[in-house]
Amino acid sequence: MSDTAVSAKRTSSDVAFTPSVKAIQERRGSRRSYARMETGGGFRMAVTSDLAAFLSQVDSAVLSTANALGQPYAQHRGGPKGFIKVIDDTTLGFADYSGNKQYITLGNLAENNRAFLLLIDYATGRRIKLWGHARVVDDQEMIGRLMPPGYDARPEQAIVFSIAAWDINCPQHIPQKFDAADVAKTLEESQTRIAVLESENATLRRALAAARNPGGAVALAAERD
Repeated sequence: MSDTAVSAKRTSSDVAFTPSVKAIQERRGSRRSYARMETGGGFRMAVTSDLAAFLSQVDSAVLSTANALGQPYAQHRGGPKGFIKVIDDTTLGFADYSGNKQYITLGNLAENNRAFLLLIDYATGRRIKLWGHARVVDDQEMIGRLMPPGYDARPEQAIVFSIAAWDINCPQHIPQKFDAADVAKTLEESQTRIAVLESENATLRRALAAARNPGGAVALAAERD
């Protein structure tokens, strides 16, 4: 199949690879490799076990929307790990907490439901992009279903995100950063291990000293008795 024929057949990656994008890819030499990718259907469209596992560790996301005039807006969304939940094979959702009450995202979605999610795991350098459509849900049952148990926040509504396509992005230039809670846990485990090793080391030093000075060891034992 020719590149022209592939371009004429719509694929899930067309959500990002518009004719303008493809024209630039052609001029800059990357169109052929992406055309081969499109023969396999383009980007993924359903939640896989790998994506579900990734989402279970996500505690931060960027949600992008645009108004009816196309003016873009990006806003951070966060919560405990796994706050973005899988509703079904093509749908994600999360509780939307009370904030500064500007409601730009909600206003944008009221007139343009196209949305984009960017998820980054800084510790491992993984980055996932999701294109789709989002809607605001005021149903209390759905909000309760999506609200992380015990999390100290007040949900105002839920955001339900229907996946049109998703892709794993290049990990280049992602700075490696670690979550403060994970670092604190690792330090605590290290300190506990160091204390155990220091105790074992002190025991070995006493045993070595006793071996070198048996008389002192007997006297020490007598003092203990």
